[in-house]
Amino acid sequence: MEIILKEDIIGLGYKNDIVNVKSGYGRNYLIPQGKGVIASPSAKKVLAENLKQQAHKLAALKAAADERAKGLEGVALCIAAKVSATGQLYGSVNTAAVADELKKLGHEVDRKIITMRDIKKVGDYVALVHFHKEVTVEIPVKVVAENAPVEEVAAPVAEAPAQEETEAPAAE
Repeated sequence: MEIILKEDIIGLGYKNDIVNVKSGYGRNYLIPQGKGVIASPSAKKVLAENLKQQAHKLAALKAAADERAKGLEGVALCIAAKVSATGQLYGSVNTAAVADELKKLGHEVDRKIITMRDIKKVGDYVALVHFHKEVTVEIPVKVVAENAPVEEVAAPVAEAPAQEETEAPAAE
């Protein structure tokens, strides 16, 4: 079933996109909620005419999204979480936690436009922020143990290659 979206739906499409969905999803959720309309030939013509008339407005929205994206360039997050001895998190780091960290840095970002998998282990990950259909920003997210300072977390990583180098000549 073809649907014309009336608003952005993460994972499906953006406003004014024509998408194929299963009939039940379209009939029972998208259309009654006002999030989409059936893509009939007449609705497609109306959509094309509206897009022509709104071309300059869409360009302005994209420019605003570019501005917000430039504000997030170079931003890297370090999130401290409670961790078990095996490196497994108690709970998880999700989009809400990333949005809170960005808010602490002075960047107001809605958690609904952030996509990432829930993080359940210590390590480096990437969160995607979708400001516009064509504007997406990747934000590196580092999850560390809450009780270990950042310097201690980085130190064992630096020491590990040095130990391997000293062992290699001894093996010869």
